[in-house]
Amino acid sequence: MDPLLLARLQFATTTSIHFLFVVVTLGLVTLLVYLQTAWVITKKPAYERLTRFWGTLYVINYVLGIATGIVMEFQFGLNWSGLSRYVGNVFGAPLAIETLVAFFLESTFLGMWIFGWHRLRRGVHLALLWGVALTAYASAFWVLVANAFLQNPVGYEVRDGVAHLTDFSALLTNPTLGMAFGHVVSAAVLTGGMLMAAVSAWHLIRRTADYALFRTSLRIGLVTAMSAVIFLLGFGFAQFGPVGAVQPIKYSNDAAAKSALIADWTARFGPGDYNPPPLAGAALGFMILIGMTLVWGVFLLPLLFRDWIIRLRFPLYLILLALPLPFVAVILGWIAREVGRQPWAAYGLLKVSDAVSPVGGGMMLASLIGFSLLVGGLAVANWVLLARHAHRGADDLALGRPPETDGARPDPVPEPVLV
Repeated sequence: MDPLLLARLQFATTTSIHFLFVVVTLGLVTLLVYLQTAWVITKKPAYERLTRFWGTLYVINYVLGIATGIVMEFQFGLNWSGLSRYVGNVFGAPLAIETLVAFFLESTFLGMWIFGWHRLRRGVHLALLWGVALTAYASAFWVLVANAFLQNPVGYEVRDGVAHLTDFSALLTNPTLGMAFGHVVSAAVLTGGMLMAAVSAWHLIRRTADYALFRTSLRIGLVTAMSAVIFLLGFGFAQFGPVGAVQPIKYSNDAAAKSALIADWTARFGPGDYNPPPLAGAALGFMILIGMTLVWGVFLLPLLFRDWIIRLRFPLYLILLALPLPFVAVILGWIAREVGRQPWAAYGLLKVSDAVSPVGGGMMLASLIGFSLLVGGLAVANWVLLARHAHRGADDLALGRPPETDGARPDPVPEPVLV
């Protein structure tokens, strides 16, 4: 059993699953900000109920997603001690900031938002949700700062066999950062919008009593998703230029640049296969194909007029069938970005074979099985809880329930039709 292969499989498994939590978190919190802001401005009860309904799903995903993130972080010390030792002084700085943002600011704002219903003024309560959203985006940004360094090491110098941070601003201006951040954010908003549209479509197909409520969330989710997919493709194709400049072997067709770079690496690190695996190119191709497929969803937007999208019914089934596509695409995108830099842990600086911990195959296999079962169990629990609460609808929600109900099931209140 090859410890390196097992360590890579473990990191791929845990990171892929965690990434699915991340895109749902970022997407839903963006939509929640809109919904609660609309409630505060318009005072319409429908927006409050939508905020409570989607807020419940968001909290479930957030809590279990944090657990998967903690599991993933353990691997840097357990399986990749060579990476931590060699570039930890640089790579660890943005991750430390992300930890402070996510575990202190974001979780504090979220906790106050969850328990602040009917206890805080509406404006203060809304400000807390804005704080949750902004810190969530900041958390994603700092993770990508760290990842961008691994894609294109900058702002460091090697002293005594260890990389030391010398220019923090270089991390923030890394050419592999900006468009990648926009791409990830767009993918998250697209995923959140598709999730909202699909759940709403499900309730409309079932002819749930809350017709007006889910009609509204269907419109919001679909418009959000179709707006995000345009930015997604824009940021995605815009990455080819800067990434190709610093990683010519990954996407570029410049044979001379590839040959020169491989010759340099061979002289510095010895002979080896420095070409990225075919899996990276295949993942990139299928991701683009899914993106192009989702673009066709813009033709559903005219059907929102006079509720033709609901009357025809088959577009609702199309939305349900399309729900897995954004999740598959984000995993393919991650594979294209990460596998595409092989065999490097830090591109042109540290090989993956030198980054792995000196652990035996048996121990690494046990770690792979244990971590995969743990993270997989959290993912299954998350989707079961999300499906269960989404299926129940917005009739009786614990989140934001007025204290005077004392847990009693409130009578359904007719909702006005919202556009």
